[in-house]
Formats: sequence, structure tokens, C-alpha cells
Amino acid sequence: MKLFATLLFLLVLNAGDRATEPQTAMPKRVTIPGYDDHAMEPFITRDGRYLLFNNLNQPPVNTDIHYAERQDDFTWSYRGKVDGINTPALEGCPTMDRSGKMFFVSPRSYPKTLCTIYSGIFKDGVVTDVQIVESISLKTPGLVNFDVDVSPDGKMLTFVDSHFTPGTGPTKADLVIAFWNGTQFVRSPDSARLLSQVNTAGLQYAPAISADKLTLYFTRMDHNSNFHGPQIYRATRSNVDSPFGSPQHMEGLGDFVEGPAFSANERLLYFHRKDGERFNLYAVQIP
Repeated sequence: MKLFATLLFLLVLNAGDRATEPQTAMPKRVTIPGYDDHAMEPFITRDGRYLLFNNLNQPPVNTDIHYAERQDDFTWSYRGKVDGINTPALEGCPTMDRSGKMFFVSPRSYPKTLCTIYSGIFKDGVVTDVQIVESISLKTPGLVNFDVDVSPDGKMLTFVDSHFTPGTGPTKADLVIAFWNGTQFVRSPDSARLLSQVNTAGLQYAPAISADKLTLYFTRMDHNSNFHGPQIYRATRSNVDSPFGSPQHMEGLGDFVEGPAFSANERLLYFHRKDGERFNLYAVQIP
């Protein structure tokens, strides 16, 4: 069963608090010549050459990770599905460090391993050495890790702990931080403190961390909000030992927006937006 896809499909489409952040530019549609389908969960490789994304993540669709090559910031030529990682299960939420180590989410082995986050080595559309990232899983039935982001230096993972009840969706979704200890990623004992103002009674997911680790973008849903759909937020801090401050809402992106990701130079923020019944990619200048 596509557990991760089912989880996302069952989410209630509301969003977080109304603290606002000025938005100085309007988002612009990203086009992918050669591709004509839903596009979600964008990621730009750290060298700026490739756009990675997945197609629709709702059943009964087979969700795979695709890639496209840069023409300009808003135009990416489709190159096909990423080879070496896609299966009949769902694969999505790609992210990568500067060395080409890629992370993604798939529930392919969840019934046996209680793990959903995988890694591999990406090069020119092919991924090798695919492995489960077992060290960060609590291996608790009903707890699902969905969405993952790796810092450009490869030393920090931000991902989601979701308490998931089949048939009802997640009752809780919080961001978690893990650090590389030289041999594996381990959950930070300071994670709750560092994210104390980010995690709320709403659902927090789809993180993106800046290269200096001082700016965090993420998506939030909140049942008590007046927003019509999920929204993107930004939280900042003064140094890597301090907790992130109170998140600010990114105004003007749309009624249903998710999955923020930095451009290689961190001047643009990419995301997906629901336009009618279609998910498309957009980018906006970071203020």
C-alpha cells in the first residue's frame, strides 16, 4: 500500500497562524518542456544544473521522481525519470547535498522496516548505492517519517515525525533535526528546543534549510486557521545554537502552496501550487 501517498491524500487542507512577512515579488510559473503532468516537491541540485520533482502523490497514481535540466531559472528541459530509485511504491521529496548524496521518501519497505527515508548517490539522472536511513527512525508502528531535507554541507537532516492513523491521516506532524556524527545521522537531543517555535498543534512538514542553517522554510496546516490551504512559512535564527524564532507567513504565494526549496544561489524559492485540479511548480524571489 502506498502509505506515504495515502497520508498526504488524507491531510485536511488548512494552514497556520497569520503572522505575515512582506512579499516583494509575485511568484512565476516554472515550465518543464517535454513534461505535461502534475509537478510537486521541487528540488534544485546544489550546482544549479538540475530540477528534481515528483508527479502527483495521490493514489492510485504511481508516484516517481523525475528530473529536468536548467535552461533558465523558470525553464527546465525534461530529461525523464531518475534511474535507480523508482519502484511500484511511491518515491518523492528529493533532496541532495553538494557531494551528490541524495535523500528521498518511499514507503516501499515500511511494513517490514518501519522506515521511509532512503539515501543514494545521484549523478546525471542516475542514483546508485540506495540504502535505508535507519538511524533516524524511531521504528514505532504508526509513526511515519515523511518529507526530508539535507543541508548543502550534508551534515544536517530535517525531516518529519508524523503520528499516522490509517483511514484518518496524521494527527500530529512535527519537524525533527538530525546531525551527521561521522558514520550516520542521529537525532539531535536539542531538536525540540531548536524547533520549539516552529512545531505547533498544526501539521509542520516539507522543510528547506539554508546553507548557513540560519533560515528554515517549511509548510504548515492548521485546522484552526482561516487559510484555504497549506501555506509556506519562514523562521530564522542568529546562530546555529539558537532556536528558530517565531515563523512568518509568506504572503502572496497562493491558496494552496507546499514544498519550498532554495535555488542554488538561495535567491529564489521554488514550491508547488495547486491551480484548480493541477499541481504546478513556481518560483519567487526571496525578499
